[in-house]
Amino acid sequence: MRFAAIADIHGNSDALAAVLADIADLGIDEVVNLGDHLSGPLEPVRTAEMLMARGFPSVRGDQDRHIVDLARSGSSSRRDVSALSQAHVGWLAAQPPTLTYRDDVFLCHAAPDDDAAFWLEEMMDDGTLRPNSLAHITARASGIDASLILCGHSHIPRVVRLRDGRLIVNPGSVGLPGYRGRPPNIYQVETGTPDACYAILERRRGPWSVTLRYVPYDATAMSARARRHGMHDWANAIATGFVD
Repeated sequence: MRFAAIADIHGNSDALAAVLADIADLGIDEVVNLGDHLSGPLEPVRTAEMLMARGFPSVRGDQDRHIVDLARSGSSSRRDVSALSQAHVGWLAAQPPTLTYRDDVFLCHAAPDDDAAFWLEEMMDDGTLRPNSLAHITARASGIDASLILCGHSHIPRVVRLRDGRLIVNPGSVGLPGYRGRPPNIYQVETGTPDACYAILERRRGPWSVTLRYVPYDATAMSARARRHGMHDWANAIATGFVD
């Protein structure tokens, strides 16, 4: 069994196109998507059309949930929300918060019980994120009967193998390699590379193996678009992998 996992595209259609081309070049036919598909100042409509056409097994992220709530309230002035059609919003709303894929792979956006929680990382008082304790990670995986668990949200690629052999993988972010958390939680994530990131999961006999793959692409247009909309931390991160 071999498939790819993508997450946290955030409307970066150029990064998504590069990742999908790379996946196809490797001969991988199956892809799962861990949410936060469209939010941000980039290209939500093009990204939505690309994803909807492919029909990947997907879960809804916290930002997807916010978009749906804002769109249905009819009161939002956010560009990403106003650009989307009812069909796009309906597609987002139809994504489940969690999903079991091929009987033995559990998909969630952030944590199994919370689409906005840090799971594999812990937020420190100084606004940095560090790897969480094995005990904390294991406790939140309680009751999940799957050998492979996939999550996103933090944008930080990470692989954790639990003592019972279960593997938890965050494939990193396709479209946003760094960002600054907004109040009340001030923190900063920087992966240090502008490359689009995803994971390849494979199992032949026994345990899963993981390849975290970084795909270079021309990020000029997406970075410029973010800067035009006043999102300078996004613009810097998309161009360099660093927020400042």
